[in-house]
Formats: sequence, structure tokens, C-alpha cells
Amino acid sequence: MALLFISGNDRVEEWQNYLKDEMPDLDLRMLPDFGNKEDIEYALVWQPPAGLLKSLPNLKVIFSLGAGIDHLTSDPELPEDVPIVRMVDPSLTSGMTEYVVMSVLNHHKNMRLYREQQSRKEWTPHIPPVTWDRRVGIMGMGVLGSDAAGKLSSLGFDVAGWSRTHRERPGIKTYAGTDQLDDFLSETEILVCLLPLTDETTDILNKDLFIKLPEGASVINAARGGHLVEEDLLIALDSGHLSEATLDVFKSEPLDKDHPFWLHPKVNITPHAASFTHPSSSVRLIAEGMRRFESGEELLNVVDMKRGY
Repeated sequence: MALLFISGNDRVEEWQNYLKDEMPDLDLRMLPDFGNKEDIEYALVWQPPAGLLKSLPNLKVIFSLGAGIDHLTSDPELPEDVPIVRMVDPSLTSGMTEYVVMSVLNHHKNMRLYREQQSRKEWTPHIPPVTWDRRVGIMGMGVLGSDAAGKLSSLGFDVAGWSRTHRERPGIKTYAGTDQLDDFLSETEILVCLLPLTDETTDILNKDLFIKLPEGASVINAARGGHLVEEDLLIALDSGHLSEATLDVFKSEPLDKDHPFWLHPKVNITPHAASFTHPSSSVRLIAEGMRRFESGEELLNVVDMKRGY
């Protein structure tokens, strides 16, 4: 079996080693010289060149290196008859939950204010509410959102979740659909976006949404830059309606050095580093997916292209 691997980062050798250790007989191919296109049966990719996957006549399954698939659906020539498998890996989920919990705690405990005060050598305590009086709302209750919601709930936060379709989550109040979005927002003091990027969720973090949050609310976006209307966020922060934002993803990456986010006193920036796919655990999922396909078993975590995730 030949697998085409495209990562786009500097961890190629690490991935190669883990893939070979997990599947010693694997015929691993890399760009730019990956040999005969007819040989390729599987692809493990992140941001493959447009049209490349369609050019592989014997491609059986596409495995995404990340939880999101917008890096694939942006290809207008993406083959329609080849299943796409999302990366649902414990290390990826754990990393995202760590980031969300860290960011929520930073907002909850006024850490941005303390950093500002330190620069002025100012000694002023800010007393936050107890966690059960702090309302955290998570948009996107899939694998990542559900795990983060559960961990935040275990810390005592009043956690609610919103998704496009209704999802039951033990101990979490859940909302669904556009009819319940306003109620969800009105009760959210710290908003976390972990939605998949689809036509319906593009630019969802906009002025109309922000105004429905309580005054002084804050926003954390660790999903995709395409969710956020950046100009609307700046206006909401400058007006004082929003108190703070933590952003890991942006419409254009790397973030332009002249972008106003860099120096904005109410914006915390991380360079798309909330969570990473770790080959030490992920390659086992790839190997299992290939084995299941070869043996005629049902693939796990296959993308529903009509929903976009």
C-alpha cells in the first residue's frame, strides 16, 4: 500500500519515523517526487496543492492531519467519491482542552489586567466571581468542544454549549440552532469558539453576535480565523462592550506584522498553537483506518460533506 504524506511543517522526519515504525511495510511517498500516481491508494495530508488529490486515480481514502477539513474543502477539485477521515486523536483533543481551560482561567482571573499592572508596578487586586457564578459558553459541541466543556465543568464553571443540531451532554446545558442562539449568548460571559468552519459558520463571530453577549464579556477563538470578522471584534473591544479576546487563529496566517491585533491592549495572541497532532498517537489511527478499509469494515470519523464536518 502506498501512502502519500503531505504535512507542510518541519516535523516531516518525525512523522516518517512513526509511520514506518507503525507500518513497516508501508510504501511512504512524499512531495515533490512521489513516483507513479497510480500507486497512491491513501493520502495523509495538510493543505495539499489544489487538484493534486483528484489526479490520483486509485486513491481510496483521504486522512486529514488536523481536526478541521477546510484545508481540503477549499480545493475546488477535491474528489467527491473518496471518503475523508477527520483526525480525532486523544493528543489533539487534550491539547485543545488545555488551551481552552488555560484561556478561560486567564480571563476569569483577570490575568491580562495583572500583566498591565505589572508593567506599571501597580498593586491592585481584582476579585473574580466564584467559578459556579462564571458562565462559560462553548460554540461547537463535537469532540473538542465536549471535552473542553466537561473539564471546565469539573472546575466548577457554569458551562453551556451551542451547536447547529441538538447534542445531549451530561452536566452541560445545551442549545441548538439559530432559534436558541440568542438565549445561549445572553447567558455567556466567556465565549469559546470551537466550531467547524462551514458556509453557515463563516463570519459567525461578528457585531450582531457580540452585541448579544453581556457587557464586559470576552471571546476566545481557537477554531478557525474564518469564523471571526476582525474589524467587528476591534470595534466591540474599543467600545468596551467586550473586555478581552484570546485569538489563536486568523483569516491570514502568519498574522501581518502591521495588524492592529498585535499591539491591542485587550487582545491575547498565540500563533495557531492551541493544539497539535502528535504522530506518536495519531499514526495508530491512520494504520487502523487503512486496515479497516482493506478488510471492508466501516471507517470511523468520516466527514459528512453535506454538513462540512
